[in-house]
Amino acid sequence: MAGFDDIAKKAQQFLGNDKVKDALKSEKAEGTSDKLLDAVAGAADKATGGKYTDKIDKARDEADKRVGNE
Repeated sequence: MAGFDDIAKKAQQFLGNDKVKDALKSEKAEGTSDKLLDAVAGAADKATGGKYTDKIDKARDEADKRVGNE
């Protein structure tokens, strides 16, 4: 899996870049991430018939803490 390891290493380097970190904490990233996380959470909730709404919401909130500025 040398190809996967290379991709993972490049992704870590990319995410470690100060400019990238600043961009991920921007207002624009917050708005975009909120829309994306809401859509994914909604799709997951629909796919599970609402059975795991609390867990999905918690996962969505945890992910939201890591992207954007709020």
